[in-house]
Amino acid sequence: MSLTLRRLYSSVSSTPSATSIASQFLTKTQTLPPLKQTQFLDANQLQRFSATLSRAELAASLPAHGTLLPPCYHLAYFTPAQPEELLGRDGTDTTFNPPRPFTRRMWAGGELEWCDDAERGLSVGQEVVETTRLLSAVGKKTRAGEEMVVVGVEKTFENEHGVALVDKRNWIFRPEITTPQAPASKPIEVPLPEGKYVRDFVQTPVTLFRFSALTFNAHKIHYNREWCREVEGHRDLVVHGPLNLINMVNLWRDVRGGNAVPRKISYRATSPLYAGEKYRVVMDEEREKVTEVRIVDSYGKIGMVGQIESV
Repeated sequence: MSLTLRRLYSSVSSTPSATSIASQFLTKTQTLPPLKQTQFLDANQLQRFSATLSRAELAASLPAHGTLLPPCYHLAYFTPAQPEELLGRDGTDTTFNPPRPFTRRMWAGGELEWCDDAERGLSVGQEVVETTRLLSAVGKKTRAGEEMVVVGVEKTFENEHGVALVDKRNWIFRPEITTPQAPASKPIEVPLPEGKYVRDFVQTPVTLFRFSALTFNAHKIHYNREWCREVEGHRDLVVHGPLNLINMVNLWRDVRGGNAVPRKISYRATSPLYAGEKYRVVMDEEREKVTEVRIVDSYGKIGMVGQIESV
């Protein structure tokens, strides 16, 4: 038996319902003050993040002072700061975790909204305050009947001009694994869908490692194959949800040209995408200022859907 399997935690004899745990967690957490952290938006982090995303326009040289952060690149900053002993068994930050057994986190989706004034945008050299509030915690069930807790948080990012961005995120917390899951097998490949605008990706372990490092994300599903295959039942390393979001938005930016910034983005992760497997971002033509985007893998499964609203 591998070391990872030997370290699996024991089962819980009796489990309160997800609804009960979510209610107690929400009541307790909302009595606490919002979580604040201040960060200097340095050029080095932006350059390295752009290199990880293979975006030459900001990776070729150090971005100048005042360079606007492209949409969603704020994810390279304001990273979690918990010491290792406080992380979950799967390596995740536990700042907004509900109580056990609902500790297995997945990024489910969210909504981002930028201020209308471009001059208030986040840029290199600014000192920015991030304020995080817990919005909701709801007990739900999957289609298979498994209980889970859905947690929603709101993050506001404020520079010297005021609030530049509001980022709402939803996380799903499923019960901790007490029995190793059998690794999933690959489905039969099908042709990738066509669309007005498409861009293909095959993420490598190197890209996932660098993205994890820059976002200070120790979630084992992104870099530990043993954990993926022998514990959680994934067939390979899982591509980060935020990485997929950024790649959708980058396609939208490239089609529009210039330094386009959306007014609003909503997105939802629907199925895991894996390293080494080809997938495609498919984007429709804009209609009434809204662009529909989706990510589809080589097996016909939709991994993420999104709507991008222009100014």
